[in-house]
Amino acid sequence: MNEEQRRLMLGYPSRSTFHSWCKQAREHGSITLDVDVLTRISAVLGIHQALAVLFSEERDGVAWLRQPHEARVFGGRPPLTLATNGTQDGLMTVRRFLDAARGGLYMPPTAAEADFAPYEDDEILFQ
Repeated sequence: MNEEQRRLMLGYPSRSTFHSWCKQAREHGSITLDVDVLTRISAVLGIHQALAVLFSEERDGVAWLRQPHEARVFGGRPPLTLATNGTQDGLMTVRRFLDAARGGLYMPPTAAEADFAPYEDDEILFQ
């Protein structure tokens, strides 16, 4: 993600504030963040965790975020668009969707999965 997208996910702090936070974090310094920013960081970490559970390869999770998605909540747009719209609700919507998918609720297949042919009974072997 570019800097603009990262700032949008954090509530769009000024560039100087954002760079100050980054510098303090790299130096393991003390940072005081308000509840809104902490909630946003929690949502980002939850999205990251859910993608790691749902996709064995990190690049597949990133691709899922960047590709258009047919689920009603995304309206044919990439989930990253919703996550970077600047609202806490956008982040939380993506997180809730992924948490539901992780919990077993149906998630429409991606374009790559749409062409996948199901296994036949005789193709499943137990040894």
